[in-house]
Order: sequence, then C-alpha cells, then structure tokens
Amino acid sequence: MVGSSRGAVGTRNLLDRYGPWAVVTGASDGIGRAAAGALAADGFHVVLVARRAARLAEIARDLEASHRIETRVVAADLSLEAEVERIDSETRDLDIGLLFAAAGFGASGPFVEAPASGELEMIDVNCRALVQSAHGFAKRFVARGRGGLVLMSSLVAFQGVPRAATYAATKAFVQTFAEGLARELRPLGIDVLASAPGPVKSGFGARARMAITSGQTPETVARGTLAALGRRTTVRPGLLAKALEASLALLPRPFRVRAMERVIAGLTRERAPTLGARGAQGAKG
Repeated sequence: MVGSSRGAVGTRNLLDRYGPWAVVTGASDGIGRAAAGALAADGFHVVLVARRAARLAEIARDLEASHRIETRVVAADLSLEAEVERIDSETRDLDIGLLFAAAGFGASGPFVEAPASGELEMIDVNCRALVQSAHGFAKRFVARGRGGLVLMSSLVAFQGVPRAATYAATKAFVQTFAEGLARELRPLGIDVLASAPGPVKSGFGARARMAITSGQTPETVARGTLAALGRRTTVRPGLLAKALEASLALLPRPFRVRAMERVIAGLTRERAPTLGARGAQGAKG
C-alpha cells in the first residue's frame, strides 16, 4: 500500500487521522499537483480531479509507480454543477477522509474590459464549486466521524485588489467561509484549514497574465499547508507569505488596497491607470 518515501509532509499523523483516501482538485498543475504528490508520499491513495484527463492519467501513473499507492482520475469541469456532483458519485465506494480543494483560476486587467462571463465563471469555480464540494464531502466526513478540508485562500483575500477585484473577492469568500466552517465542524471531528499563500511560481501566473518572477514553489505551499492541518484555521505557508503579510499587517485597509494596486500593476507589467488586455483564465493546479 505505502511506498518507502512516506513522510514528505513531515508527519505520519495525516494518514492516521484522515486516510486512507484523499481528493485533490486542481491536481493537474501547481499547488494541486504538489499536494497530490505530498499526500501520495505520505501514504494516501489519491483521487485526482481536473479538466485534463490525459494529464491526470500521466500524474496518476507517476504517483503509483513512485509511492505504490492507488489513484483514481476524475476529469471534470468544476464550473458546471453536474460535474462537481459527479466527483461525489464516482468516489462513493472509497473511504475518503480529506479534501484538498486547490482548483481555481484568476485573471488580471481592467474590470470594465473583462467579459462578464469570465468574471462569473471565476465565481462559479472559486466559490460555488468549492461550497458544493465542501458540502458533499463534509457530510461524508461527519458520517465517518473524522475528516479534513483544505481550502485555498490567498494573501489577496484580506483586502480589495484593483485590477484583480473579482479574483480577490472570491478569495475573501473562501477565507471567510473557511473560518466559519472550521468552528462549526470542529466538534464533529472535521478540521478545516484556509491556506493563504503569497505569489506562487506556477502556471497560474502565466495564465492570469501575471509575471511572477519570484515567489514560493507549489511544493513549499503544499507542504506548509498540510503541516498546519488540524493545528490552526489559517496558515500562510512559507516565509514569503509570512513576510508579505507582516509588511501589510499594520497598514489601514485603504492603504493595503493601494499597496496591492502597485503590486498587481507590477505583476501585469502595466501601470495601474492604464487599460490593458484581460488575463486568460487558468486552473490553479
């Protein structure tokens, strides 16, 4: 069942507390891909969820060969309610104790130039699908008496962000949702964690037209997130996220918004007042 490389996350307790199966959404790239690898290394069997079936199948083969665990692939478009429901139905025979919800996408650029359909799809994937997934798996976890939910927030969740207003708002929703859910579900044996990383070097930035030249690796974020599960409600994984939050913490909220405006303008290679091209959507993981 378990390969010799167990322990990449740094604790055997994850498998004991939440195993034997974990579901990872956004598993084809970035943080989701790194989380799937870390969980497999710790002995979990993993359900891989994303849109790209061929990519998921390749990752599944690699994880099975490297860690001697079982995998299941569910190719699904989380912008569609029926597709999210299918994740639950196709895993009903598995004893799942952990959901790592890394699927999501962002975009940058002037709000008035963005197609409304893209903004609404971002809300569907980052918020609606997250709530739908969390609701379904939380009910299963309550029935088994234990479980864990990892929900991906962000450093941008704690203030408005010009030129990425919808994306930041979706992450604010995730952060607030996780905080409330954590207290509600803790007495039922379920741990809920909001992970709020800073910039991450992955395909997410390129697809959102953000030039993230320095940032944390997906592996750092995944390991730091999993290490905090069951210990706190919010984690800022990695030194960079902690440093960035510390630099903003003492600023009044309006000044935080202005600071993030400068950050996004730099990441998009455009000055803040300039109207520019809309960033393309991309799955986080």
